[in-house]
Amino acid sequence: MDMIKIGILGIAGVLMALLVREWKPQFSTLISMASCTLIFFCAISRIQAMAGAISQLVQYISLKESYLKILLKIVGIAYIADFSASICRDAGYSAVAGQIELSGKISVLSVSTPIVLALLNTISEYLT
Repeated sequence: MDMIKIGILGIAGVLMALLVREWKPQFSTLISMASCTLIFFCAISRIQAMAGAISQLVQYISLKESYLKILLKIVGIAYIADFSASICRDAGYSAVAGQIELSGKISVLSVSTPIVLALLNTISEYLT
């Protein structure tokens, strides 16, 4: 049911932006950004519920909690970078969007370093 609300919100935002674009193009961009932000906040509530379910899952399996936190950070970085880049691209700033995406990729790489090192350590233990 939430997805229907989000879909309607997105379509309404696009239609309002298209109607306003003829008279005031700058307001069209603002309407587009506002609808994107509202959709993002709707999605955040779902992510919080999912984080609670994942923490219960960690209790059932033997996974270090620090690895789970890193994975959640990676997902958060990816979503925020994509969201921010999309807004910049819609506003006509593709160069800024590209830099946001590049920074997001570098951030994911730096945050994921402990997991990569643990994986390499596990592989080297099995090989020796």
